[in-house]
Amino acid sequence: MDEDVLIIGAGVIGLTTAVCLAEGGLNVRVRTASPPRRTTSAVAGAMIGGPVFSEPLAAAVGWQRTSLEEFAALAGDPDTGVRVARGRLVSTLGEETPPWAKELPGFAPCAPDEHAGFPVAFWISSPLVDMPRYLGYLERRLAAAGGEIEVRPVDALGGAPVVVNCSGLGARELAGDPGVRPVRGQHVVVENPGLDDFFFEGGFGTSWTSYMPHRDRVVLGGTSADGDGNTEPDPAQTEEILRRCAEVEPRLAGARVLGVEVGLRPGRERIRLEEERSGDSRVIHCYGHGGVGVSMSWGCAREVAGMLL
Repeated sequence: MDEDVLIIGAGVIGLTTAVCLAEGGLNVRVRTASPPRRTTSAVAGAMIGGPVFSEPLAAAVGWQRTSLEEFAALAGDPDTGVRVARGRLVSTLGEETPPWAKELPGFAPCAPDEHAGFPVAFWISSPLVDMPRYLGYLERRLAAAGGEIEVRPVDALGGAPVVVNCSGLGARELAGDPGVRPVRGQHVVVENPGLDDFFFEGGFGTSWTSYMPHRDRVVLGGTSADGDGNTEPDPAQTEEILRRCAEVEPRLAGARVLGVEVGLRPGRERIRLEEERSGDSRVIHCYGHGGVGVSMSWGCAREVAGMLL
């Protein structure tokens, strides 16, 4: 196939963009150093929603709004790995529920015994995404639209009339962008002891308490180490994550550990979604999403599609 568009990267940003373009009638090829289920996206939590702090802020708010609508629609299909779940958002920042929280779907104050020791705690309803299943769904959807995935490293921007650079952390070298840096995250995956609701501690620290149930497993978190590129699991962090989560939900205390996952989020001061020329190719950069790639995926992909279709 002579592709109209070459997309670099098969994480959630690259695959979603590929789906939008292929379903729009373009010949699309995705090139990637790692298959989708071995990308950082595969180890995300992933809860969609909550406040937006990413820059550029106005654009990011719109990207998340678009994504929320898409994920809510996908939740009607069990093959996608997406469902709308009820869960608690909690925080140690402040003493009162922030005004924006009351605008979230399903908002309800937590009862005193539901605060789990956090001064701020409230219920919301939000899409929850089982990422390995979801990436598989995107692969199938791309194939149905005629798109292809080629697992082969990329060392330069070019090779097609249009190149969409969704290389995540790889953009540091590929786009010559020193502002891209690894932000290490570690999760512990345990057997689900019967949980359905999620729990997420918001804030800006290097560690927090969260659990996201996905059918027979629960993803426990989390950590954030800016500039740390080590992908080896840290046993001390594993024990600390298990301890924190079990304090909130005692049923997790005896849950069998299925694995420990480490991912390197593509950190950047601002998400980069812009166009430039590189040789004979029109290049659109779409990277630097940090820990909100899933939340922004459909909004960013639709914007790229709007630039090309």
